[in-house]
Amino acid sequence: MRLLPLALLLMLAACQTPTAGNEGGAADSAEAQRAFSVDELQRRTFHYFWETALPDNYQIPDRWPTERFSSIAATGFGLTAYLVGVERGYVTRAAAAERTRLTLEKLWSLPQGPAASGVAGYKGLFYHFLNNDDALRYGDVELSTIDTGLLIAGILSAQSYFDGNNPDERRIRELADSLYRRVEWDWSLNEQGRMSMGWRPDRGFIPAEWKGYNEAMILLVLAMGSPTHPLPDDAWERWSEGYEWAEFKGYDHLNFSPLFGHQYSQMYIDFRGIQDAYMREHDSDYFENSRKGTLSNRAYCIDNPDNFVGYGPNQWGLTACDGPAGLDTLVDGRPVKFYTYRARGASADHVIDDGTIAPTAAGGSVPFAPEECLAALEHMWTTQYDSLVGQYGFKDAFNLTYTFGEGNAGGWYDTDYLGIDQGPILIQIENHRSELVWKLMKKNPYIRRGLERAGFTGGWLEG
Repeated sequence: MRLLPLALLLMLAACQTPTAGNEGGAADSAEAQRAFSVDELQRRTFHYFWETALPDNYQIPDRWPTERFSSIAATGFGLTAYLVGVERGYVTRAAAAERTRLTLEKLWSLPQGPAASGVAGYKGLFYHFLNNDDALRYGDVELSTIDTGLLIAGILSAQSYFDGNNPDERRIRELADSLYRRVEWDWSLNEQGRMSMGWRPDRGFIPAEWKGYNEAMILLVLAMGSPTHPLPDDAWERWSEGYEWAEFKGYDHLNFSPLFGHQYSQMYIDFRGIQDAYMREHDSDYFENSRKGTLSNRAYCIDNPDNFVGYGPNQWGLTACDGPAGLDTLVDGRPVKFYTYRARGASADHVIDDGTIAPTAAGGSVPFAPEECLAALEHMWTTQYDSLVGQYGFKDAFNLTYTFGEGNAGGWYDTDYLGIDQGPILIQIENHRSELVWKLMKKNPYIRRGLERAGFTGGWLEG
């Protein structure tokens, strides 16, 4: 049974006649709804996953309210979101276990094969996007290694969480194990010993490969930890050959421009105090590295070299997100290219900035720089509530510089929520508050094996 959307519940509550002597109650309630708290932000963001999961196949839509297709990465984040929901009291453990079991059973039953249509995946991997109705390949999208990795990460978080002895929880663990063991990670290796980013039936493997620091650390760890189709011993070495250490805005670190590259893997793995060969050489770890990446992203926005409207110490954050348009135009006499969906970011590697800020940039980085990130979230929530916040928390992005078109004098605000941007907000705030997902994944033998094969030592791995 699907829950009523939060907006409808609030509307119904607002329609009730206040009791005598409580005329101010409705106004007080409305004001309370606008007040910022991490509890309220997490609660609303959780309900994106709980309420928009597609009927019958339980996959998570790529975006909402725009209806296009589901995203296997968002489904992985949704499986982890259910665990947060149990711990925070938003749903019961039994309800979350049932939803999780149904989701995994659907994923396991979806057809796999080399055909161009009528299947959801091949070699245990899944296509990037699936149709909303039958959960089969959407259009011409690729069989995605990273999105499969993020799906499997969510699946393994559920495997570690649901450790009970009742039928639902036993079935979850069995299905999670089967889905993980089915993935043929080594099939995607190219001649350089690196994983391809994807494959299509009619064109074969995508030339782009996973090399260098980015969001795919979790993918490499999962692929190296596989008991059935593991990558070779030198896979992490081949991956890290593309690393570039550099200074940006006063922070020496391993750079990656969009903040999602720092967030996705660390939603699932606690990198504090554990090091691979590269981080031992630089006397750092990936958590500290992402702290510097977050603060340098913020410092760039504070400097605001292109004078975009609204940037400041409490309003910042460049990452992959929606944007206002795909056009070139002039702002104050200078050319500016505005993008639609694009991986925006700033680092020594490159800068892509069109004035678009995404709340998930700060929200997904809360563990790295909690004071700065929470201040930004509170500021954006309280100063732009009517345009930026809705029933599922923060809408995806906004751009105060883009003021073109009738009725657009106040800037551009997205109307959609994106599943892959909602996930980091909910999960990373929970990691900051309770370390829930980090603790779960530390117990998972596949994650530990993958890290150890990649050469990680120290910290909690020594326990």
